Amino acid sequence: MVDTMAPLPSFIRCALMNRRSARPAGRPETGAEAVLDAPDDRLSPALVAAGRGEYAAVAALLTATRTAAAWESHDRYVRHLAGFARSRPEWFDAWHTALPQDPGVLLVATQLAVDRVWSSPARAELLREVSPLITAAARADDRDPVPWRIALDHARGSGAGHRYVEELWEAAVRRAPHHHGCHVAALRYLGTSWHGAHRECLDFADRAAQDAPADSLVQALPARAALGYLSDGCGPEVPRARLDAAADRALALSERFPPADPWPAGIRNELLYVLLRLERWKDARAQLVLIGPYATSFPWDRFSDDPLGHFLRLREHLLAPGTRPLPAGPAPWSPVPLGGHGGHVRAGDH
Repeated sequence: MVDTMAPLPSFIRCALMNRRSARPAGRPETGAEAVLDAPDDRLSPALVAAGRGEYAAVAALLTATRTAAAWESHDRYVRHLAGFARSRPEWFDAWHTALPQDPGVLLVATQLAVDRVWSSPARAELLREVSPLITAAARADDRDPVPWRIALDHARGSGAGHRYVEELWEAAVRRAPHHHGCHVAALRYLGTSWHGAHRECLDFADRAAQDAPADSLVQALPARAALGYLSDGCGPEVPRARLDAAADRALALSERFPPADPWPAGIRNELLYVLLRLERWKDARAQLVLIGPYATSFPWDRFSDDPLGHFLRLREHLLAPGTRPLPAGPAPWSPVPLGGHGGHVRAGDH
């Protein structure tokens, strides 16, 4: 990475495992317990070791995903680990002190630095101070697209210009043409830079999905763009057929994964929101079965300070026998007719 990264990373909160049990009346026991942002079987033992103040398992995990070029897992683990380091920094501080040039520790440090300043009113200024960390993380392994995903997020948060972002995007896709994280980062920059340009966001997402393999997470990108439209309150109306097509593409991808699997939980939770807004109740109920206990903060944290509770209330209502699909009132959800597609969304979504 060249030093053009002068102004520059980013991402949503990666909550630690947060459990809550619920047994709604009339529901089968399967899936009654819900877990928020659950780590997978590889990350979980590394987090347990980190909780004891040990960093070796974390370092080995990121080395393994980097060596195998398993960039989706690599990116996901970096985000989780940065979230964990915010509340339990001892293991990370020990790792950074012992191996300051380790590519993994540089990535986590960069993500952590962005997360810490994202909510600040002085975000743009503070993000500029993070730029050298992004450059160092990118130089540590030139193959890795994750520093470039962080750079794209950083560019959005710091208000970088379009030409600069195009350079970042070209560098990202040159390393991993179908990396989901980089595509989401680019989509979010587009949506932020041209608020209300939902058709353009869908165009970008559709092209990316058409070029991606059938099992790539990028197949869910149009549904992510549809979510942006359905939860926003401005911009020209998008034809219903485009929204259904985006949901159908994500449904096909979801069916490729086993039920109750934490790996596709993010795209399944996003898809559930889209299906509910499109009033596709049968598909929404089927998606809940595939989600199983694996709730994710996004998208529910856009509508509630308690995303897990929001998910549980929604699930209880949707699966309760003999009830109408969803109420028109404020809890657990306030659907809006597609002609007035907005919703109540938090500002500054990271």
